Amino acid sequence: MAFVPQSQQSHRKDEHVSLAEKYYHGAQPNSFDQVKIRHDALPETRVADVTLATTVGQWHWESPLYIEAMTGGSQQTGKLNTRLSQIAAACHLPIATGSQSVAIKDPDLAPTFATVRKNNPAGLVFGNLGAGHSLAAAQAAVAMLQADALELHLNVVQEIVMPEGDRDFHWLANIENIVRHLNVPVIAKEVGFGISRPTMTKLYQAGVRYLDLGGHGGTNFVDIENRRRDARDMAYLHNFGLTTVESLLAVQDHPKDLTILATGGVRQPLDVLKALMLGADAVGVAGTILHALLHHTNEEVETMIMAWQDQLRLLMALVGATTVTQLHTMTDKLTYSADLVAYKQSLNS
Repeated sequence: MAFVPQSQQSHRKDEHVSLAEKYYHGAQPNSFDQVKIRHDALPETRVADVTLATTVGQWHWESPLYIEAMTGGSQQTGKLNTRLSQIAAACHLPIATGSQSVAIKDPDLAPTFATVRKNNPAGLVFGNLGAGHSLAAAQAAVAMLQADALELHLNVVQEIVMPEGDRDFHWLANIENIVRHLNVPVIAKEVGFGISRPTMTKLYQAGVRYLDLGGHGGTNFVDIENRRRDARDMAYLHNFGLTTVESLLAVQDHPKDLTILATGGVRQPLDVLKALMLGADAVGVAGTILHALLHHTNEEVETMIMAWQDQLRLLMALVGATTVTQLHTMTDKLTYSADLVAYKQSLNS
């Protein structure tokens, strides 16, 4: 990859990776711990009958896992994207890049994203751009990666805390325009603060048919951007937003043609199982994989992902399911903490 001079935007990309790792705490409690699965001692299943293959929107995936958006836009993060795409190819997982806005502004940085397609030519690749960008920028982002879909991220909280962040959040009409005219599916994606039922409804009415909930509980961009503020004076927003579980509960009974992707705070295969039982069509992992990538070889990360897939098969057999579709019918096996019970009641009030 040719040398690309470091710009302010590129430096910010490196800062994000460094701070995401600084604040990574893989074992920290989150909303998945507030969901319990009732054990049935007679699941009447056989592990050999379990399949992870599933339909996710218009695609057929080998498993309900994917590598969620992380990085790109600098020499360092371009190397990370190369490794991530190699891992995605080896494990047959879809992969999303980090925000391509920096490369829309400076095309010299495009190779730090295009490496994802170069190293994963036959895989499912999602581009990524902020929801305020124009249709022309969205088309350029898709072309940069020969992307199969484009994530439009909704990151109001991050922008509010970011010292140089945007301050205009009139996005809905723009999202509708991009959905209508882009030649690949659009995934509306939160970046760690969750999706409410009213937001889901507005996005659906705008034509969105893929929704990434991006709940609170994983990488926290309040912590990251507040660290970049001179006074570090907005830490009070640390717990702002909806968790991944709260978001999954909020969008239950969604329209049948709306595909739900659950991301945010996925630490282990049991979290994946719970998300699927709560109605997610697929589950994305970012921080856990980034942490592994920074400390292990590609082969070791691939081994971890394959172990997750093997364990997910075991867990599905444990609860009496042989397909992901069956997991979606098992909400009656879930019990919730008192706080989540109250939250569920509030959704119907």
